[in-house]
Amino acid sequence: MVAIRSALWKSLRSYQVYGANTNVGKTIISTALCKSLQRKFPDQRIWYLKPVSTGPLEEADDCHVRKFVRGIQADCLFQFDEPVSPHIAARQSSGNVPSDLELVQSIYSKMSQYAAESTPGWALVETAGGVHSPGPSGIPQADLYRPLRLSTILVGDSNLGGISSSISAFESLHVRGYDVDLVVLFVNEKYKNHEYLVEYFSPKNVTVLPIPAPPEWQPNETSDRQCMADYYDSLSESASMDQALDFLTASHDRRIHDLNSMASRANRVIWYPFSQHQSISPSTITTIDSAYGDYFQTLDPAAKEDPHRPLLNTTFDGSASWWTQGLGHGNPELSLAASYAAGRYGHVMFAGTVHEPALTLAESLLDNLRNSRLTRVFYSDNGSTGIEVAVKMALRAAAVRNGWDASVKEVEVMGLRGSYHGDTIGSMDCSEPSVYNEKVGWYRGRGYWFDYPTVKMVNGTWTVEVPEALQYELGPGSQYASVSEVFNLSRRQLESSAQRYRAYIQKIIHKLVTDDKRRFGALIMEPVVLGAGGMIVIDPLFQKLLVDVVRESRDIFEAGGMGNSQQVVASEWTGLPVIFDEVFTGLYRLGRFSSASFIGVEPDISVHAKLLTGGVVPLCATLASKSIFEAFVSPDKSDALLHGHSYTAHAIGCTVARTSISSMIDMERNGSWDDFKASWQDSHGPEIWSVWSKEFIAQLSTDPCVAGAVGLGSVLAITLKDSAGSGYTSTVSQDLQARLAQTSGRDWNIHSRVLGNVIYLMSSLTCAKEDVRAIEKFVASCLQR
Repeated sequence: MVAIRSALWKSLRSYQVYGANTNVGKTIISTALCKSLQRKFPDQRIWYLKPVSTGPLEEADDCHVRKFVRGIQADCLFQFDEPVSPHIAARQSSGNVPSDLELVQSIYSKMSQYAAESTPGWALVETAGGVHSPGPSGIPQADLYRPLRLSTILVGDSNLGGISSSISAFESLHVRGYDVDLVVLFVNEKYKNHEYLVEYFSPKNVTVLPIPAPPEWQPNETSDRQCMADYYDSLSESASMDQALDFLTASHDRRIHDLNSMASRANRVIWYPFSQHQSISPSTITTIDSAYGDYFQTLDPAAKEDPHRPLLNTTFDGSASWWTQGLGHGNPELSLAASYAAGRYGHVMFAGTVHEPALTLAESLLDNLRNSRLTRVFYSDNGSTGIEVAVKMALRAAAVRNGWDASVKEVEVMGLRGSYHGDTIGSMDCSEPSVYNEKVGWYRGRGYWFDYPTVKMVNGTWTVEVPEALQYELGPGSQYASVSEVFNLSRRQLESSAQRYRAYIQKIIHKLVTDDKRRFGALIMEPVVLGAGGMIVIDPLFQKLLVDVVRESRDIFEAGGMGNSQQVVASEWTGLPVIFDEVFTGLYRLGRFSSASFIGVEPDISVHAKLLTGGVVPLCATLASKSIFEAFVSPDKSDALLHGHSYTAHAIGCTVARTSISSMIDMERNGSWDDFKASWQDSHGPEIWSVWSKEFIAQLSTDPCVAGAVGLGSVLAITLKDSAGSGYTSTVSQDLQARLAQTSGRDWNIHSRVLGNVIYLMSSLTCAKEDVRAIEKFVASCLQR
């Protein structure tokens, strides 16, 4: 696994020492801390670790520490001879140059050895240069060491200009999720940086420790060494250093106490979403200390009984944090984008105003969705409200064109059985009765929902399955050699199933509208995959033909109203406005910028959230065509789309979204997913690929417990056989979910969510191939058990 645990043990109080700049005294302060710790805690072990050192061996920092602190274990992991920045020294070295992963793993491995000692102790990990000084690969240290998320001591700069560099270093660490427990710097009476920094950091609850500066360098080596020894002896016995060590001790203990108590405290005060609290207890609540990449760092309850055991597990975020996480937790680019926008704007209201992030994001979405119909972007705060905006748009457009009075006769929507469009009252009414809404008093279920054929791999073969109730009209289904063949719609439209689908849809529409006199104002669908409905892959041919038939049925849908004698141009909606809910399926979740492209349809309204901001902040964009927009244009203010939120188009979300989209587009252009795509290459249809290997999907599909499996983009869905057929309320997948959460024999586990008899996993778009393959092996082994 590429994932690295955060480094936290009860038996080992560990701190990473960062410097605000080069030559600020990190090694001197580290040595002083080691000397003080040795005096204050004579029965404990003290370790010093220098991950990367450059320059002559005799001048190495670990040698300096050993010289002045007897009995200490001081280690250096990678030494380069040239006294230059590590990235330059590494390039000039003929020896072993570690990768970023190897370096961080080496640090964690060494600290694990320290923590395993029978005697508790302390460990100081000293970085090289400043916070953003590059490591051997060139990546800044603040990003390189972030997976470890060690508690931090920042050595401030006491020289001219040091106030600025110290504050900047602190903020760089802070925005990346480091906890800076202590700032230490030398007293410099000329510049008095320490006085300013004490006052500056005090309101931020950051402790600043000014200490005496070391003695001037002596040309006589013996005299110089004695002066430094006296300095360290004096400093180790000072009251200020003693107080600093007490503070560090308390900070470490408080962190562990808070982690251990969080589940119990949460159980008393939190009302959890999608949860039956009768089955919730502190033991079922996962405590997350931090997250990085595709992983949570979660508390290991068993570590309470063993102080030498790591307190934090590495847990694969198997739901991509409810489908929002796309570029990795703790992504520094997204964090910096959010910080920049917060600093530049905070939040500014959006009615009748414009700011750069909202404007450029709208332009980017319109350009990259490549939908010739869409011309306008409306912002809201999450997917559910974005759907309500879309429905408002569609129903008004239909009413205006057809001359309907909505107060006289109810207007409904058409959709798909098992669909889910959010939890707000309006979005719930767009879905059929289900466990999500049946006990909500105001729910009405205003619509008709088509049943449909589905796609999955069954026993090694890609299969289009037709529900038993529809087989008389649609046929028994069919099998295909590859998933690309399933999505080759230009060829499949020539099959007999296409004619059957079309006739079935036409018959239903005719009965609903002509015979039953029901009035419809929109067709709303999740393209390709129904998310909360059970990660169901719908036959893309059925979805395409459903849209085609609806658009061809203008006369039927408009017969109940006054109609519109004007000729409709090609880009305008006909029949019904078509809404695509891409909240989950869009923005590369299925491997493409827009999931509409899988079925070759341009919707009139398109809704995007989730991956829009890469899992950092909520934001939703509802895009509409010109003909939808013009239904609201009038001299009368009451005809406007009177919908909005206090945080509409908030600058932080728009800035992060712009950065997120740009990053994903760059990944596609740069071939970041080519290794994944290679194993899915097929000449019989369009490019369909997944991070989950084709061989793994086939293996799952032949398991005796599995009814079918699907992999698209970063999504893996496994449907387990359930003789009870109880759908969302099924408990058949809970055993597999529990097995994935176990850590026996490994230093990582998987946090997953289930949808009845369906268990799904989702990676980010930046997940390492090695990690995905390791997860595949683990899932397969859990199924076999």
